[in-house]
Order: sequence, then structure tokens, then C-alpha cells
Amino acid sequence: MEYIYFDDFNFYETSTFSDNFTFCDNSEVKDFKRVYVPSLYAIIFLAGLLGNSLVIVTKVLYEKLKTMTDIYMMNLAIADLILLCTLPLWAVAAYNEWTFGTVMCKVVTGVYTVNFNSCMLILTCVAVNRYHAIVQATKMPKNKRTHGMFICAAVWVLAIILALPEFILSETISDESGKTECIMNYPPNSNNTIEIGVRVTQMTVGFLIPFVTMIICYTIITITLLKAKGFQKHKSLKIIAAVVIVFMICELPYNIALLLLTVQITSKEKTSCEYNTYIAYAIIVTESIAYIHCCLNPILYVFLGVKFRNNFLKILKDVGCVSQKQLHGYLKTECETSQQRTCVSETTMYPL
Repeated sequence: MEYIYFDDFNFYETSTFSDNFTFCDNSEVKDFKRVYVPSLYAIIFLAGLLGNSLVIVTKVLYEKLKTMTDIYMMNLAIADLILLCTLPLWAVAAYNEWTFGTVMCKVVTGVYTVNFNSCMLILTCVAVNRYHAIVQATKMPKNKRTHGMFICAAVWVLAIILALPEFILSETISDESGKTECIMNYPPNSNNTIEIGVRVTQMTVGFLIPFVTMIICYTIITITLLKAKGFQKHKSLKIIAAVVIVFMICELPYNIALLLLTVQITSKEKTSCEYNTYIAYAIIVTESIAYIHCCLNPILYVFLGVKFRNNFLKILKDVGCVSQKQLHGYLKTECETSQQRTCVSETTMYPL
């Protein structure tokens, strides 16, 4: 018989877990995961690979990383790409078993966590940057490129620190059927203290703090824009609404599921098989929804922005899909519609 066990981001089948877990048959959950995960991960991987690659090309070759927002967007796209590159391995493991060895288990699990946390922290940096630019009308540093790179470097260091437990504790084990799984193997004599500490720290720093910061920043930005006059504020408010709504839809359910799992681990009472099954389904589905955010980031933060649309047309012109006359006509119309002297302004929310 196979049983349900959870690690930080996936559930696996094994017979070694905390005493407060009930041993239950999870064959239905395993069959669901075997079909659902590879299919959805393949779609997310292809869509995210295309969108984020296009973002990197645009930022590096056409926008030359001139603003702090450009630096943040490029790092966000890189984080999303690296995160997406782990999906094929997890899809194979979900369909059959982990066949890539212990070293790759540590690397892939750690890289997954690094980029998951870095995405959240970079999105927070974007929100804070927009707050300073719009609400406080703060002048950007003279060397914006160096300043942005320094902040992003600090984000990556923090994300790596948060992922150290994955790099250290991830191991491959075999279940009773002989299949190999890649999981977090916490010390058995720690009474769940290490596991609870890791979960609480990662959820607090990797989600709760970014979530609260984004809500506060975008709320104040919205109030500021509502008081302002001008054509741009309506477009800016639409983007802010999209950012907050998509963030909550994609990330909040998964973190709620992880919170329920953490509560379950800390509970001294054994849970029912039915409850364990519900948690297993919740982790699988909400985790995949959180992955979809990697595909939506390019749309929300870049594709809706004036700068990216203009540079995307330049890419199409360079590859022969759009003529120079068509490009000039579009750019002229965009400038007239925006009612600005230029199409790019670092102190507005709209041209992200």
C-alpha cells in the first residue's frame, strides 16, 4: 500500500513520515498527479519559455537596461526561466519516478526554491520602485543600472539563503514499490522543529512580507493616481488592478494550502485519510496555479507597457514581419494617444 507524504512543494509516496500523519491509500491521488502534472507543466513550460525569452531579448538588446524597472524585469524573467526549466524534471518524476540521482535532486529542488522566492522578492522591488517614483516623486539614482543590479544581487543572495535547507536536506529515497522519489528528508529526531521552522521562515519571507508590501504600495499608488488628473491614470489603475488580482489568484491559494499543511504537521492529533487526500489534491492543483504566474508576469509587467509594445514591433520589423512604414505609423499613433512628449516616462506606472 502507498501512503501520502508531503515535502515543501510536492507530495510523494513513502512510508516514513511524522507520527501525526494517518497511513492512507493514495492511489487515486497518484493517478491524478501522473496525468495532471506532466500535461499542465508542459503547457506552462512552453508558454513561459517563449514569453520570458522575449522579455530578456527586448530588455537587453532594445532597451539596453536603462532604468531600474528594466533591471528588475530582466531579473524577473531570468528567475521565471530558471524556475520553468525545473518543470520537465518534475513532470517526469510525477509520471514515473525520480531518475536523475541525488545530486540533481539537491540542485533542482534548491534551484526551484531560489527562483520561487526571488520571483516574489523582485515583484516586491517593482512595487516599491513604483511607489517611490509615483507617490514620493523620488528622483532615481544617477547610476540607475548599478543601483538596480545591486538590489537584485541582494535579492538573489537572500533567495539562496532561504533555499539552503533544500540544497542540504533534499535526498532520493525509495518507497515500498521500489520507485525513487526526490524529497526533503528532515532529521527524524527533530520532532518536526526544523521542518516547521523552514516552512514558517520561507512562507513569511518568501510570500507574506512581499504580499503585504505589494498591497500597501499599490494601495497608496492607486489613491495617488485617483487624485491625479490625466489620461494615463486610467490605464495605470487597470494595470495595478490586474497585478494585484493575478498575484492573489496565483499565489494565495498555494500558500494557504502550505499553511494548512504546516498546521497539520504541528498538530498532535492524527488526521483522517479524507483530510490527507484533500490536502494532497490542494497542494498539486494550487502549486500548478502558482507556476502559471511565470507565464503571466511578461504579460502583466511588460506586454501591457508602452515601451515593450514599441520594442516588440521593432523586433518584428527586424525579422521582416513588419515594415518600417507600419512601425513608424504605430509609434506615431501611440505617442499621440498617450498625449505625452515622449512615449516613455519613468515616473508613470503605465509604461512599465
